[in-house]
Parts: sequence; structure tokens; C-alpha cells
Amino acid sequence: MTPSSASAPASSPGGHQSPGPLRRLTARGRDEAHRVASPLELFFDLCFVVAVAQAGVQLVHSVAGGHAGQGILNYALVFFAIWWAWMNFTWFASAYDNDDVLYRSVTLVQIAGVLVLAAGISPAFQDRDYLVVVLGYVIMRLAMVTQWLRAARSARGAERTMALRYAFGVLVCQVGWSGLVLLPQAARLWLFLVMVIAELCVPVYAERACATSWHPHHIAERYGLFTIIVLGETIAAATVAAKSAVDEHDVLGELLPIAAGGLLIVFSAWWIYFAVPIHGHLRSNRQSFLWGYGHYLIFSSAAAIGAGLEVAVEQAVGTAHISVLSASAAVTLPTALYLLTVWALHLRHFKIGIAQQMVLPAMALLVICCTFLGDWAVLAAGLVSALTVVAGVILTARTGARADGAKATAPAA
Repeated sequence: MTPSSASAPASSPGGHQSPGPLRRLTARGRDEAHRVASPLELFFDLCFVVAVAQAGVQLVHSVAGGHAGQGILNYALVFFAIWWAWMNFTWFASAYDNDDVLYRSVTLVQIAGVLVLAAGISPAFQDRDYLVVVLGYVIMRLAMVTQWLRAARSARGAERTMALRYAFGVLVCQVGWSGLVLLPQAARLWLFLVMVIAELCVPVYAERACATSWHPHHIAERYGLFTIIVLGETIAAATVAAKSAVDEHDVLGELLPIAAGGLLIVFSAWWIYFAVPIHGHLRSNRQSFLWGYGHYLIFSSAAAIGAGLEVAVEQAVGTAHISVLSASAAVTLPTALYLLTVWALHLRHFKIGIAQQMVLPAMALLVICCTFLGDWAVLAAGLVSALTVVAGVILTARTGARADGAKATAPAA
């Protein structure tokens, strides 16, 4: 997934050598036809979104309680652990998934790890106790080491070196993460930053020997599906919050603008993400490196939108200890971040002309301005998000019409 001078290992499509319960874990072909997400991968994503939901719940409690700064910091830290473990499995599976009994069993261990991590999110937010979070993360990462050692056993030459480097790098990083439990609280943030850099460097170090044979269409689909699941969790969380508010406070009138604006934001977020077929852009490891890492901001901001909608609901019914401005910002800021990140990673590669290129950045700025509209801020942000979709559709249609007209008037060769 990183820049590499070596080509991906050649293999037979699918990596399946026999119909038995155990098979050699060999690389799959990057040009394998009809490659799609497996049922195991979809189940894996659903289990991971449990941890995403827990992080969102704790973010709501922190922001609604007037501790936004500390809550956002804890959210960023915990979300990195969730996202990084998910991403590493996703790219590994794209290159090596053989779906045998042992592969499924090790994946189950990773799922167990994320559930342990999810159980530790509340103590991490409330008491800065990272013991359970670190334990869950280490379980997931040690399972990943097992997968890489399996791949190394079946590989030869540069590919084997790459797999062993992955296993060694991930294993060493787990020793460093133990410092979040052992070191004083004042040093933990600095250690976290160091360990993030170390984790991000493992693929760079490993794939200098050989590039993994990830599948562009499969990777794009996996990221798209997880985006949908996160946006679905956003809708679910906001719906539960609104239902509780209506049942307990009978304030339907105050909640309707938030509900309408939230629905427009999430639907627009979905539309914008899938506006272009991004797999065609993922042709080199350098491109995929930036694209894959950048999704930390897409996933975290998408989940934060749901948390922001819950905060807005709590503020509307008077149970949040923050101002209307702060509650509005909890929705508009992650929405703007989402729009900007999707533009930077996806749409800017396909837009033609300054008008198309400036739609998302300009609308992100307008969404931020909506923060100051008081009780109508969320609805206004939703309308701006919908306007972003409308503007994009119109400009793209005009460009297509001009292209068709130019072809029609061009002299025959």
C-alpha cells in the first residue's frame, strides 16, 4: 500500500490451491476478475462499527457536558486504533484472503479484539484509563502478525521479506503501545503521537521490498461499504436521540429542523462520496497510500456528524450544558471536514475547470458559516449540503453536454 520499486507478486487468481479446510496463504492477483467484498469482510465491518458507535457515544457525552476539547482529543486517539486495525486487515485481505478455516479463525480473534477495545472506550474517555483499549488493540494486531507470518511461510524472495517486515514491525509497535498503560498521564499523549508515526511507517518499511497485490476495485468497494456503514450508524444514533427527546420532553417542533437537516447532510455525504468511480485512480502504491491514509478523516468526520446531531438534539431539549453555537458547531465542523476531505481524496481528480473544482471547498465554507444561524444552523447546513449535490450534478451535466457537442461538430477523420 506504499511506494515500492518492486512489482506485486504474481499468483493464480483467487489464491485457492485446494478445496480443503486449510490452504497455503498466497497472494491473489491484482487483475482478478469479479473481485468483490466477501461475507466475512462485511461481518468484520459490522463488528468494527460497534466500536465506532461507542466512540461516538462518548464524544456526545463529552461535548454535551462542556468538555469538547478533551472529548475530541480522546475521540481522535480511540478512532485511530479502530481505523488502523480495520485498514490493515482490509488491505491484507485484498492481497491474501484465501477464506480457509484458519484465516476465518484468526479473523474471529481480530473481531474479539475490537469488541474488547469497544468495552474500554468508556474508561478511556472518563478516567483516561487505556488498559482495556490497549488490550483490545494488541489482540487485533497480534492476530494480524499471525496472518503475515502465514503469508511469509508460503512466500519466497522479496515477497517473503515484505511479509516478515510487516510481522516484525507490527510486533515491535505493540511493545510501544504498552506505554499508554505504564507511563504517567502527562507523557501518554506524546507517546501516542510517536506510536502513530511508527505504525504509519511500518507499511513504508515493509513494502520497500515488494508491493502487496491489493485489488483496486476491491479496495474501493471495501472503503465505500465501510463509509455506508458509518453513515448508517450516524443516522441510527441521531434517530435514537430524537426519539428519546420526543418521548421524554415532547419537543417535536424544536427537533424537526435538526432531523431534516441531519438527513440532508447524511444523504448528501453518501451522494458526494460515490459521485465518481475512484478505483480507476488507484493505480500505484503512492496514490493508494495517500488515499487510504486520508480516509481516517473521512471515517472519523462521518461518525462525528452523528455525534454532533445527538449533541444538537440534547441542546434543543435542554439536557446539554452548552450554547446553541457550540451545539451547531458539533454538526457543521465535521460536515465541512468531510466535504473537504472527500474533495481532496476523490473528486478533485475528476473535476474539470475551476467551477467544478471549487464547489466542495466553497460549500464547506458555507457550512461553517451556518454555525452562526442559531436554532436553524443544522437545517441550513443540510440545505447547503443538498445544494452541493445539485451544483455538482448541474456542472457535470453541462460539461458532458459540451463534450458531446464538440464530438458532434468535429470533422470526420
